[in-house]
Amino acid sequence: MRIIPSLLLTALLLASSVTLFAQELTSNSQRDIVFKSVNVIPMDRERVLENQTVVVRNGRITAMGADGKVAVSKDALVIDAKGKYLTPGWAEIHAHVPPIDDIEPMKEVLMLYLVNGITTIRGMLGHPRHLELRSKINSGEILGPHFYATGPSFNGQTVKTAERGAQMVREQKAAGYDFLKLHPGLTKETFPAIAKTAHEVGIPFVGHVSFNVGVWRAIDAGYSSIDHMDGFVEAIVPRSDTLAEPETGLFASWIAYRADASQIPKLVKGLRDKHIRVVPTQALAERWLSPLPADAFANDPEMKYMKPEQVKGWENTKKGYLANPSFSKEHAEKLIQIRRKLIYECQKNGVDILLGSDAPQIFNVPGFSIHNEMKYMVDAGLTPYETLRTGTVNVASYLNKPDWGVVKTGNVSDLVLLSGNPLKDISQTRNIDGVMMGTNWLSKAYIQKELKKLEKQ
Repeated sequence: MRIIPSLLLTALLLASSVTLFAQELTSNSQRDIVFKSVNVIPMDRERVLENQTVVVRNGRITAMGADGKVAVSKDALVIDAKGKYLTPGWAEIHAHVPPIDDIEPMKEVLMLYLVNGITTIRGMLGHPRHLELRSKINSGEILGPHFYATGPSFNGQTVKTAERGAQMVREQKAAGYDFLKLHPGLTKETFPAIAKTAHEVGIPFVGHVSFNVGVWRAIDAGYSSIDHMDGFVEAIVPRSDTLAEPETGLFASWIAYRADASQIPKLVKGLRDKHIRVVPTQALAERWLSPLPADAFANDPEMKYMKPEQVKGWENTKKGYLANPSFSKEHAEKLIQIRRKLIYECQKNGVDILLGSDAPQIFNVPGFSIHNEMKYMVDAGLTPYETLRTGTVNVASYLNKPDWGVVKTGNVSDLVLLSGNPLKDISQTRNIDGVMMGTNWLSKAYIQKELKKLEKQ
């Protein structure tokens, strides 16, 4: 039997451990990671660059070109990506990270986003610990998507006076939040003070449009993004201003059947002229407010990543909606259809749509719900390419990140490797072979292992 010298044995063991690690999670800012023979969907326009070599180092794409034309270092981690598709990572612009003191549950939610190819999130339920979380993500101490933090909610309970609204704006700006989150319950007195102060101190406000404010005041006030298309349906329903809020239902679910589609161009023009972005969260409507029964969603595979009591709560909420005396199947179907038309008209007429689904929320599991959202975008009439832009190019523009959202030399290496072409079939976004998050390569084996750990039932 041949004896292996101890020094050589140590070297062999180290080499094998590096190989094993590379199959799972590689995090090395000094080592090249190379995608070989890959089909690139750059997202600069609708096209596929076939059989490319893409080199990543220290969080950047350092080289890209036809196979055989790009130099590859000897110690690079080479990923055989023949027949696969490389695309920019996506954003979830209406995400929820637990607003609690314990960071551990936050890390679980971040991982659910990341393993689903989501490399940027905007947290929409603020908490002071989120500022610490953002810092730890930026420093690399915690693995997660780029994180933009909204502050604690502005709503009818937290803002009783105009003076308090203005004070909260200044407090959250000073604390370092990226956005202000507006919830229902603001009034014609409190909302203008919030908007005016936000513009003065330079912090954008996003989220819901309060019923007593209405979408036209929201547009005039210069929302950064309106989420859920809140207030849109009310704006195109004749005489909706004569109704009390409970009569209209959540997102106008009880009155949407009376919507006048001829009013949509005026609404879309207002949004475009003020350059207000729209985050439809259509997955929330299609799953919660549709006429489909609870069991159409409660048994989806991704529900195993939520606690059973959470899923049960979602089922009960859905059943409560369907049992409401104001509910009718026909009216619910019309709500979904008019929302789809609003999405389509926004896209067709130059309103920037940002990808966001609102998760965790009724039957929306973090990460997985973005794939549902993209499908619903296509159902609304967007092409797969237009849909992918809402989570890449549009978000890069919105966040003023010119080196995000497109696969090209010099840009950040936030990437997703897919086994199929999402330009032909949007459901291929689910078929993830790996995720590149800055300097971290999350292989399929690593993703499967992390998902197993995250199962709750």
